[in-house]
Amino acid sequence: MIFSTILHGFFLTLGLILPLGIQNIFILNQGSAHKSILNALPSVITASICDTFLILSSVLGVSLIVLELPWLQNIVFIIGFFLLLYISYTTWKNTSVKSDSKKALSTRKQIVFAASVSIFNPPAIIDTITVIGTHALHYDGIMKTYFVISCISVSWLWFISLCAVGHFVGKIDKDGKIIVYLNKISAIIIFFVALMIGKEILSLKF
Repeated sequence: MIFSTILHGFFLTLGLILPLGIQNIFILNQGSAHKSILNALPSVITASICDTFLILSSVLGVSLIVLELPWLQNIVFIIGFFLLLYISYTTWKNTSVKSDSKKALSTRKQIVFAASVSIFNPPAIIDTITVIGTHALHYDGIMKTYFVISCISVSWLWFISLCAVGHFVGKIDKDGKIIVYLNKISAIIIFFVALMIGKEILSLKF
């Protein structure tokens, strides 16, 4: 029972976090941009903490407030829309990932940017609330604890692994062509996600 609960949380969270999203792109790029993988840890830790907060909020029911208060949901969607447009634009412009001060963000900027793309990311918030929060209702007591720990562990391990992969790619991709192509594809995907959110905003009632 314990093992199946842990597996449930593991594969559920992995399915949500695996697709190419804003957080993944940012962590991957920071891993490749820094000369030392340790310098990219602020991005990893911040994104992981934010995911932990969202997961705990969804399980405890706190995040349901976003869905129950239309005006708060509207604010999240609007901020997320403009944030995604900005990220799409900057990602498209990023034509080189060589390790220099221009591409490797400072610790402060990493924390601010990672927190922004985590907290003000409407698709991630909705997925966390509707998927993880709903599945957590199947468990009580210690089993719910195992489920939550499993979900959170996947998030931390994934971002650490992704940063390591980005760093490895940055080492072998000396001219930065691989990351450049990835950035272009990512920018297009983020732009279309922003358009989808924009469509939702047009239907919102203020």
